[in-house]
Amino acid sequence: MENKKKRSGFAERMSESQQKRNRVIKAKEVKYDLPETLADQEPRGPLQVKNQVIGILRQTPTGAAVIPDPSFRSTDYGAIEIDKNHLNGAPFNMVVVCEVLNPNGDKGDLRGTITEVLGDYGNNDVRMMTVLRQFGLSQTFPEAVQKEVEPLPVNPDPELIIKEIAGGRRDKRDLLTITIDGEDAKDLDDAISIEKLKNGNFKLYVHIADVSNYVREGTMLDAEAFSRATSVYLVDRVIPMLPPKLSNGLCSLNPNVDRLAMTAEMLVDREGGIYGGEVYESVIKSDRRMSYTECYRILTDPKPEDEKEYGEIVPMLITMKELAEILKSMRERRGAIGFEMPETKVILNDDGTVKDIMPYPINFTNGIIESFMICANEFIAKKFFDLKYPFVYRVHEDPDPIKIARFSNIARYFGASGRLFGRIKPLDVQRFMDTIGDKTALPALNELLLRSMAKARYCSDNLGHFGLASKYYCHFTSPIRRYPDLYIHRIIKSYLHGENSRSHFAGLVDNAAEHSSDMERNAVDAERASDNIKICEYMADKIGEHYDGVISSIIEAGVFVRLENTVEGFVPFRTLRDHYFFDDRTYRAIGAHGGKILSIGMPVTIVVEKVDTEENKIDFSFEYGFEEERTDRGGARPPVKKGRKGKASAAKVRRGATKSRAAAPVRKPSGTGGFVGKPRKGRSGRGPARGRR
Repeated sequence: MENKKKRSGFAERMSESQQKRNRVIKAKEVKYDLPETLADQEPRGPLQVKNQVIGILRQTPTGAAVIPDPSFRSTDYGAIEIDKNHLNGAPFNMVVVCEVLNPNGDKGDLRGTITEVLGDYGNNDVRMMTVLRQFGLSQTFPEAVQKEVEPLPVNPDPELIIKEIAGGRRDKRDLLTITIDGEDAKDLDDAISIEKLKNGNFKLYVHIADVSNYVREGTMLDAEAFSRATSVYLVDRVIPMLPPKLSNGLCSLNPNVDRLAMTAEMLVDREGGIYGGEVYESVIKSDRRMSYTECYRILTDPKPEDEKEYGEIVPMLITMKELAEILKSMRERRGAIGFEMPETKVILNDDGTVKDIMPYPINFTNGIIESFMICANEFIAKKFFDLKYPFVYRVHEDPDPIKIARFSNIARYFGASGRLFGRIKPLDVQRFMDTIGDKTALPALNELLLRSMAKARYCSDNLGHFGLASKYYCHFTSPIRRYPDLYIHRIIKSYLHGENSRSHFAGLVDNAAEHSSDMERNAVDAERASDNIKICEYMADKIGEHYDGVISSIIEAGVFVRLENTVEGFVPFRTLRDHYFFDDRTYRAIGAHGGKILSIGMPVTIVVEKVDTEENKIDFSFEYGFEEERTDRGGARPPVKKGRKGKASAAKVRRGATKSRAAAPVRKPSGTGGFVGKPRKGRSGRGPARGRR
C-alpha cells in the first residue's frame, strides 16, 4: 500500500507537460530522435512547406496523436498531439496531413491540427502521396504556368523553322540521327549522329533538345523549373521539371518530326582526344527511336533482315561502338573510376502492386551513350572555362586524405596491395582497386570507396571531376529534366548571339548551382523512399523464405545482406548465438567465442524474418547452422582468446585480423601522396557507373 501511495504521489507531482508527453508516447511505443524544435528542421523540396507533418492518426486516451512516418528523416519530430477540436472529422488510423500549431514548442509537446486526410496507409497511391508531400513534390503545375504553356504548339511551326534557319540556326535534318533510350522513356533529351573520317578519326554530333528556346528567363515557367530543378523518377510515376507538353512533346527529340536543338559537334582522334569542334543552334529530325536492348541485339546477334529493317543505322551503330570503346579506354588510362553497384528495378503490375524486383538491366549500349554524353559535357565545360564565362560546372572534389587512407587500410584486408596516402589522383585509386584479390568483396568495397569521397554537386567554380578524372565537366545533355543543363544552354545561347552578358550571369550562377544541388539531393531521397516502400511491400509475404546473398555492409549492430535481386535486409548481432565485435579497421565482425568471421562480400544464405511496412525495414536471419560452418580450408577457425568477462579483447581481435591480411610489399611513401605498390596484371572488369555523375 505504501508503494502504491508513493507512485500516486509522484503522478500527482508530474507537470502538465510531462503528463501530455506520456499520453502521446503511449500512442505508439517507439523512441524518437527529436530536434530541439520543429522550426530547427529545414523544409524539404521545391514546395518548401513549413510546419507540416505527414503521418498516421492514432487514438489516445485523451484525444489523438499523429505519428510521423518514421521512414522519412524530415518528419522525425516525435508524436504530434491533436486536440478533439482539431481532428476536423479525420478518422483514426488514416494517413493525414498535420499542421503544427506551436512549431517553436519543446520536443514532445508539439500540438497540431489535421488539414487533410490522404487515406488508408495500405493503399499504393496513398503511400506515394506521402512521399510527394514529405519531399515537397507536386504532380500539378500552377495555373499561371499552364497558361504560359497553352499557346505553345505540339510541334514547331514550319514557318518558325524557316525563320530560325534564316537567322543562323543550322539545318541538320538530312544528317542520319538516332536516339537511344530505355523502352519506357518519354523525355528524349539527346540524339546522336556520327561519321568516321578518311584519316580514321571521328566526327561526333551530340544533339540536345533546345529547351531554353521555350523556357525563357523571367517567365513563370522558368521560375517553376528553377524551383523544381530536376525531374523526380519515383517507382510508379515521374514528377517532371517541365509540363508534359514540353517534356514529352515539343522539346522531346521524337522521331520523324523537326526539333530545335543545341548541337555539340566534335572531332575525336583515334586515342579519344577532342582536337576540334563547335557548339551551335540547330534543327534536327531524328530518323529512328532506338532502345538499348534493340541496339545490343543488332550488335551482338546480327540477322540478315537487319539491313532491310534498319538500313544505314546498322553500320552507324558499329561506328558508335568503336568510338565508345576508344573513349572508355581513354578515360581508363587517365584514371576514371568505375563502380560495380547494382541498381534496383521494380516491376509493377497494372494495379500498382509489385510483380518483381531485379537488378536494373544494363549492357554496353548504355555505356555507348554515356561515353558520348561525357564527351560532350567535357567539351562544353572546357570551352566556356577557356572563355572565362560565368558557368555552372558539375564538380566532384578530391577525397579527404584521412578518409581515403582509412579505406585503403580496409581494402588491404581483402587482398589489395600497396596503399593510398596523401593527396591522391584518380589513377592512383584505379590502380589500387585493380590490385584487390577478393573480387566477391569488390561491390561492397566500391560502396565504401564512394562513401569515402565527396559528393558530386553543382558549382560556379571549375573544381574538376575526380571520379571521371576530368579537369572540366558540366551537365549539358539533359535540359528537359535538369535545370543546370537548361541554365547553361541559356548562357551558351547568349554567347552565340554575341550578347555580352557576363555581368548578368555572374550574379546568378551561384544560386542556380546551390539550389540545383539541394533539389538533386531531395530527388535522390524521394526516389529511394519510393523504392523502399515497394521493396518492403514485395518482401512482406516472403516471411520464412530462404535466399542466397552476400554481406554488403557491417555496422556495430549487425550486418546488411544484399540478395541477388538487390533487396537488402539487416541481420542484428543480438539475434546470433555468439557475441560479435565489429572491427572498423578490417571491416569485419568476429565472434568472441567461436571465432567466426563475417566480412563484406561473404556469400550467405538468409531467412526472411520480419518486414516492417510502416518503417520500411527488412530483418533477416542466417540459415540454421551458419555459425557452426567451417570457415577455412583447414577446418573450423580456432576460437579467439578471451579477455576479461569472457569477451574478446579488441586489441587481440585486431591483431588476429592483421595476421590474416594478404601480405604485400610496400615502399615507403614519397612526395605529396598517391598510390604505393605494384598493380596486378589485368583489370577487374568494372564497367561504367550509372546514375548522376
